[in-house]
Amino acid sequence: MSPAAPSSVSPPASILVIKPSSLGDVVHTLPAVALLKKHWPQSRIRWLINPEWAPLLAANPDIDEVVLFPRSEFRGLKGLKKIIPWARAIRAAHRSELVLDFQGLLRSALITRLCRALRGRIIGLSDAREGARFFYDQVADVGDKPHAVDRYLRLAAFLGIDTAGSELQWRLPPGVPPRNPPKAGYLLLHPFSRGAGKSLSPKEVSEFCRAMAPIRVVVAGRADEPVAAADNVINLLNATTLEELIWLIRNAGFVVSVDSGPMHIAAAITARLVSIHTWSDPQKVGPYSPGAWVWKAGRLFQQKKPEAARTMPDLVQLAVFLKAEAFSGKFVEHRA
Repeated sequence: MSPAAPSSVSPPASILVIKPSSLGDVVHTLPAVALLKKHWPQSRIRWLINPEWAPLLAANPDIDEVVLFPRSEFRGLKGLKKIIPWARAIRAAHRSELVLDFQGLLRSALITRLCRALRGRIIGLSDAREGARFFYDQVADVGDKPHAVDRYLRLAAFLGIDTAGSELQWRLPPGVPPRNPPKAGYLLLHPFSRGAGKSLSPKEVSEFCRAMAPIRVVVAGRADEPVAAADNVINLLNATTLEELIWLIRNAGFVVSVDSGPMHIAAAITARLVSIHTWSDPQKVGPYSPGAWVWKAGRLFQQKKPEAARTMPDLVQLAVFLKAEAFSGKFVEHRA
């Protein structure tokens, strides 16, 4: 494996991006891939992704082809036997000259080795885990970059692409309206996360929604517990697709979300966002948008201005603040 150093390479005919999951990490990778396409417009870029997250890449002009990674078929020992012939079939069909591992795990690194062309190159990140670095030809040093977006941009910079002077692009699809789309003027609340200890309690959700009245609150996402009904609440829990959730985010007057994949979608679309963090570090996993807000430990602050925090001890006070600031006067629908 060659030492990590900036490289200047000729345009590859084909590039395979390995980033199968998760939702937030796929969103974080979009700007780096957009810069790849801008730098090498003639290169054919393919993105290997889990089927459930493939809608994030719909109609993306930077992606020439989406390659589905059927992860569920490769579980267990029997699954491992299937992955080698699958990867060889991908290699035979695509012949990727440059394979970029944005995932940085043993499984993704194995896929890079199996999918690259005979004389192809594999480049990964210096903080890859599970021994993945041993599969790479070159490594992009992520240095002290804590946020995933900046780490992935380092891989693009390693290829000689100007990342510092380029405007970042988040080419997410427009989404699809749900069956009965809410009228403009609502706050979208995404209160639950798969991550342990990141979700709000049903009681906190109810208190926040009541404090937001009479402003309508659309509650969306996945939930194992019900939330209390209220006159100003539109409950869409467990009732939307990923495409519908994107539409709801795009058309919301404001978004409040716990630390989760949908929060990162919102951060890519709008700065009209409050990201709620219980134990997670917003500098590492918070919204990348500098104008977005973070609420943690009773403090509300903009992501890039933590020193100008406001005391906001609980979610009820946060709701009161949003009513006074984000929804005061005539509502202007925000579209990204």
